[in-house]
Amino acid sequence: MASGLAADMCALISNAWSWWWEARNRADELWRSILTVMVAMTIVFSYATSVKKRHRRDVQPGPPPGPRGLPLLGSLPFLRPDVHRHFAELGREYGPIFGLRMGSKQCVVVTSASLAKEVLHDHDATFANRDVPVAARVVSSGGLDVAWGGLDAPHWRPLRKLCTRELLNGASLDALRGMRRAELRRTVRELYGKAGDGARVNVGDVAFMCAVSVITRALWGGAPSLEGERRNDAVLREKMGEIMGLLGKPNVSDFFPVLAALDLQGVEQRTKRLMGWFDGMFDAIIEGRLRVIRGNKREGASGDFLDTLLRTMERGSSEVELTMDHIKGLLLDLLVGGSDTTSITMEWAMAELMHNPDKMKKAQDELHNVVGDDNIVEETHLPKLKYLDAVIKETLRLHPVTPLLIPRSPSKACIVGGHTVPKGTRVFINVWAIHRDSSMWENPLKFEPERFLVGADIGKGDFRGSNYGYAPFGSGRRMCLGISLAERILMYMMASLLHSFEWQVPDGVGEVELEEKMDIVLRKAKPLVTVPVPRLFDAKLYT
Repeated sequence: MASGLAADMCALISNAWSWWWEARNRADELWRSILTVMVAMTIVFSYATSVKKRHRRDVQPGPPPGPRGLPLLGSLPFLRPDVHRHFAELGREYGPIFGLRMGSKQCVVVTSASLAKEVLHDHDATFANRDVPVAARVVSSGGLDVAWGGLDAPHWRPLRKLCTRELLNGASLDALRGMRRAELRRTVRELYGKAGDGARVNVGDVAFMCAVSVITRALWGGAPSLEGERRNDAVLREKMGEIMGLLGKPNVSDFFPVLAALDLQGVEQRTKRLMGWFDGMFDAIIEGRLRVIRGNKREGASGDFLDTLLRTMERGSSEVELTMDHIKGLLLDLLVGGSDTTSITMEWAMAELMHNPDKMKKAQDELHNVVGDDNIVEETHLPKLKYLDAVIKETLRLHPVTPLLIPRSPSKACIVGGHTVPKGTRVFINVWAIHRDSSMWENPLKFEPERFLVGADIGKGDFRGSNYGYAPFGSGRRMCLGISLAERILMYMMASLLHSFEWQVPDGVGEVELEEKMDIVLRKAKPLVTVPVPRLFDAKLYT
């Protein structure tokens, strides 16, 4: 019996050992399986992470190269007043796209046509918003205009559409032809009166007075000015010059937004005071017009652009709820943009022609052939003045009014030229440098209107946004709104003044200088002062 019990115990132990051993083997297999899966997952995860990192590096490469700058201040201490030239030099050093820090603000500058196309065309929607300085926020009442308003603002598209439909289309501009003629003839008449005395004339002032008269009559039907009102035009030019100066002034509040509330340089307060003056002017004009509209009086209802805006505000619109701030902002945009751009370009064009007498002669010979010396210039002559058109285009190439355009700011991170431009960056397009790029233009530093008529550069004079090597007015959604109006005024003014007068350098002045002065626009450093001499024999042609 004892031996049987021992045999049973041996059998039990043997079975238990077999079961434990098999179970242990099964457990080892399980753990080996788990370990194998874990190792495989680790390898896959590591590989996926590596691929993702490489993909991220491919999709979001590093920022553009550029100067390191100083702690806190960045490149601010090293910026020169001729910032467009300074940026062109940095572009030659760091490449066609480079970055630099101005205070706490990250900036990117583009200096090539191909990269300008990426910003202005390929990624236009991303770069369509402005980087709005403090002064511009005041001028635009917080971005309620077209020039500075955000693309996503509910008023932006309807206001721009309203401008194009009611003021800047071909039919509307043609309807204002008689008004432009009257203002040009008055300008010629006034210059003729001064020319008889051998008086010196500031070309920029003459161009501004004429342009502002044309534009104000188009905007709110301003009657031809009297002499006293001419003096008011001079005040208006002074005030508009102050606006442009404040918009272009380096401001601590823009470089260090955390300090904006302190307004350390007083830019915000000075802009507010200046806008108080413009508000007073606009209020007087608008209140008078509203009395006419609300009184249901037909007399005084001019049908001009202001009339359209106020009637749209009164009856309401499904597209946008117009306010008085919208209307004032729009009027100021068109007034400043049209008159200042025109007068600056006119002054540069006359300076270049006086600096290059052979070009002046060609322009006047063309006027002699097309218009004749026994006739006055009419707008119908303008399409035939090919050389004069080339003179204006060449002036805009060498002296674009806004050499860095108005800065843009991407709404999200974007890749330009193989580099990441972060959201909120201030982006400059240096058209001044692009227009002088020797890979784009023959003899780029030379004033050569003929380039647009013959030779390798013929056909490059389209400044309406499709040629990114020649973009004095920008391109895309943010292209300058009033090109058509400014072009007509400028061409007509240039033709009339060159046809009616010889333009001589005053005694003792020497050669005409071409030095630049940069704020937000590119002006002549010294005003162009000349002596106009009548060149037509019949005095009736000056009446």
